[in-house]
Amino acid sequence: MHRTHIPTLPSDSSIVLPPVSHASFAIGDVVRHRVFDFRGVIFDVDPVFANSEEWYDAIPLDIRPRKDQPFYHLLAENVESSYVAYVSQQNLVLDDSEEPVDHPAISGLFTDYVDGRYNLRREHRH
Repeated sequence: MHRTHIPTLPSDSSIVLPPVSHASFAIGDVVRHRVFDFRGVIFDVDPVFANSEEWYDAIPLDIRPRKDQPFYHLLAENVESSYVAYVSQQNLVLDDSEEPVDHPAISGLFTDYVDGRYNLRREHRH
C-alpha cells in the first residue's frame, strides 16, 4: 500500500494566507458607487484586485481601496457618458432605482432587465 504524504504547516508557521473574499454582488446586478455619481451593471468579477499597479497608484491614497476584496467590472453610466468602470466592493451598493442602465454594450451581454437586474445571455454563461 502506497501512502501519500500530505504536507502540513508547523504550528508556529509564519506563512500568512490571503483572506477569503466573498462577492456581495453578482453578474447582472445593478449597482451604484458610494462616493461618485455613477451606476452600472456588473459584467465580471475579480475575487481580488486584478488591474495594473499604475491604475491602482493613480487613486488618491486617502480613498484607495484595499486589494484583498472583490473588484467588479461595470458597464457604467453617469449623466454625461457611458463607459467601463472597475470598482472595489467597498465602494458599491445595490441600486434600488428600478431604472435600467443605458449603456450601448448591454444588449451584447444581457437579454433583458427583470426585477432590478439583467439576465446574462446564454452564450456568455459558463
